[in-house]
Amino acid sequence: MPLAYILEQYSLQTKILLVIFALAFVMIFVYYGIRTIEIGYVMRKKKPLFIHKYLFLRKLTPKQQSILNQHFHFYKKLTKKEQRYFVHRVASFIKDKDFIGREGLIITDEVKILVSATAIMLTFGFRNFYIGLINKIFIYPEAFFSIVNKDYHKGEFNPRLRAIVLSWKDFKKGFKIPHDNINLGIHEFAHAIHLNTRKEHDVSSNIFQDAFSELMNLLTKNDVLKQKLIMSKYFRDYAYSNQYEFVAVIIETFIESPTEFKAQFPLVYSKVKQMLNFNFAGY
Repeated sequence: MPLAYILEQYSLQTKILLVIFALAFVMIFVYYGIRTIEIGYVMRKKKPLFIHKYLFLRKLTPKQQSILNQHFHFYKKLTKKEQRYFVHRVASFIKDKDFIGREGLIITDEVKILVSATAIMLTFGFRNFYIGLINKIFIYPEAFFSIVNKDYHKGEFNPRLRAIVLSWKDFKKGFKIPHDNINLGIHEFAHAIHLNTRKEHDVSSNIFQDAFSELMNLLTKNDVLKQKLIMSKYFRDYAYSNQYEFVAVIIETFIESPTEFKAQFPLVYSKVKQMLNFNFAGY
């Protein structure tokens, strides 16, 4: 029986309710249909069905854009389309987080752009890039006294306070020496991303956790590879403190020296690439 004929038999209010119900049913059907398709896609490809989907793209001010252009090499290697998405994510991240200067440090556009761009670089292969475990970013001029363990730190991630804390001096040093595999910003944001993926259940978090579990199983079962990692001294000793430091150090190394990493430890490299869904120029 035609839908138009059926609708004629009901009052206007009932017609509206029927239309709303039909639309809701279609939306639910489409949503779960896409989820089902994506689950199959992720199982085959080990990456999300899509990453970027925005109603509109945010932009940076001319001054902020200039800072990004001049000082962030990863951004300059992206395609024009990827650069537009990167800018949108940096602008969105800045809007979402509170940047707080300590000990007289002034939060400038340079601080906001370079810190935010670091977070966005690491999550550029993720669909959800906000790192929900962080809502505050504290910046000190240099190494600061941590009340957590009563010692001076260059940086830390505090999940209880939902905060990243950084020494600006040491943050900048991490980018001035680009290939030493030591980068404070990358290290601390890697900690936050690692814990955030354990808390969230979105597709990117699941991929990160699955690939990390596969990497841990690989190293547990392959003693030869494990000993080769340790004996090579390619990853600094701090990496072997615990699994959290291991993740942070291997992500630092992956970002700063991908060619050497891939040449020395291709299996480990491929798992980090899968964790981050990092399919960009140079990687």
